[in-house]
Amino acid sequence: MGIQTEAESKVLSVLKDRTQLIDHESGAIYLVGPIRMPVDLHGFTYEFKWYSWIKREELIDNYEELMNELSFANLAEAQQSSVLVYGDFEISQDALIRFHSICHTGDIFGSKRCDCGFQLKQSMQNIVEHGSGALFYLANHEGRGIGLFSKAMAYILQENGYDTVEANEALGFEDDMRNYSDAIKVLKELRNLPVTLMTNNPKKLMALSDAGLQVSARMSLWGGHSEFNEKYLETKVNRSGHFIEDELVN
Repeated sequence: MGIQTEAESKVLSVLKDRTQLIDHESGAIYLVGPIRMPVDLHGFTYEFKWYSWIKREELIDNYEELMNELSFANLAEAQQSSVLVYGDFEISQDALIRFHSICHTGDIFGSKRCDCGFQLKQSMQNIVEHGSGALFYLANHEGRGIGLFSKAMAYILQENGYDTVEANEALGFEDDMRNYSDAIKVLKELRNLPVTLMTNNPKKLMALSDAGLQVSARMSLWGGHSEFNEKYLETKVNRSGHFIEDELVN
């Protein structure tokens, strides 16, 4: 390493103060934040705290070395996950959380082929109304973990009579390839009190339970129904075992 300039030293000092290192079985997770994030929801502005994280196979605790590596890592070619935190999430007695899988088509384009866009906005609105919570936006979960390009191929199969599960399996994938372990580690870093999980998916509840986290309740997130996603929603219940609307778990 060369001799640091005063400007470089200042940059490293600022970033180090806002970067947490979370030990992982293989390497480490680096969590950056909080970052002030004003968000528009239905014409009103609410201030969240934003964090982003990456997982590295090799643990680096020297921040100068870490910054130098990141500048050559071409992270724009991959996706990184993040979390939006609202209110006194770390210490409030009751907080809502949502593990939301990225959906390029639903979240960005507003596609009605799924209910993801609805669930994203509704979970954020629920968090604000509740007063405390966190939305985990999981970037490697596109298409239930098969990736955007494979999801596009699955859509073509769905247009030819396959349901969501059949399409994924026909492409050589499992129905659901998602893993929540990294997000759970970040959640544990931010909060160690019970949470209410916003989901219809029993696998998310199981992931939290298996990790030893206390889930005090579950909140359903059904909505965004349309003629375009009727079969998709039915498949979630009939093939993937999602809880039906308004069923509660305490």
